[in-house]
Amino acid sequence: MGLLNFKRRDDVAKPAAPQVEAFLKDYSIEVMPRTAEKVENFRDLLPEGTRVYIAHIDGTHIDDMVSTAARLTDEGFNVMPHFPARIIKDAATLEEWITRYQCEAGVKQGLLLAGGVAQPAGEFHSSMQLLETGLFDKAGFTRLHVAGHPEGNKDIDADGSDRMVMEALRWKQAFANRTDAKMALATQFCFDAKPIIDWANRLTAEGIELPIHIGIAGPAKLQTLIKFAIACGVGPSLKVLQKRAMDVSKLLLPYEPTDVIADLAAHKAANPDFNITNVHFFPLGGIKTNAQWAIDNGGASAVPANQQG
Repeated sequence: MGLLNFKRRDDVAKPAAPQVEAFLKDYSIEVMPRTAEKVENFRDLLPEGTRVYIAHIDGTHIDDMVSTAARLTDEGFNVMPHFPARIIKDAATLEEWITRYQCEAGVKQGLLLAGGVAQPAGEFHSSMQLLETGLFDKAGFTRLHVAGHPEGNKDIDADGSDRMVMEALRWKQAFANRTDAKMALATQFCFDAKPIIDWANRLTAEGIELPIHIGIAGPAKLQTLIKFAIACGVGPSLKVLQKRAMDVSKLLLPYEPTDVIADLAAHKAANPDFNITNVHFFPLGGIKTNAQWAIDNGGASAVPANQQG
């Protein structure tokens, strides 16, 4: 029995626009072990083969991460756990995590990022250091994603510029060029298409060719989104939420990413070589709610896990 009463396509009042459906194809979504526990069966929510990132929050035990990864793999999903550099004590710990994910959950891919903690637990403080260990290549990981920041990152560039962020992206592009790893940028969530498009185009102009998996916040209460956006350092596009909060008629309605997705989808349709290739959802209003929104808007297809890299 399904957890959600999905609408049949012919029962949906307004069919998904073809360009939106195309843009949502092969979308990914993020979970945590504690949120995954609340889902009886992910097959009721997500298309087979969907890439599911597992966020590793400081304090989460590796046992919980690996067991969540194993469960999602068994249910037919393409699992990508986070490897946050600043909570990994040393190379031996990193190697242990990689081995456990691989042997116990069949994982061959990971999202490498610095992590949100201020003080590193050990010798690592950046995703570049994780890549330099060579441990992912040694273990045969075929896909490695790294973080992207369309609106900058003040934890990295405290002066409000993006000098160090861009320098890191150039390093990661060079790493991708000299290795066999399939790499992509998984970004922070944003709420406005224009700064996203401007940033993506700038990367192309700078010679950074890594495909972009754009972060999008799923449906949620407006107050919830504003809280997360401020905590995560979302920049100019936060104004989209603030403007909505000033409209009494919309204040109590849940936010949905309809506009930003439609605008990006239209740009992609008009510019097929545009470097945003996938949508990555942050289900801030709940996995089930986000999954239903994706289904209702045409995001019902994915490449089977055994066909993905």
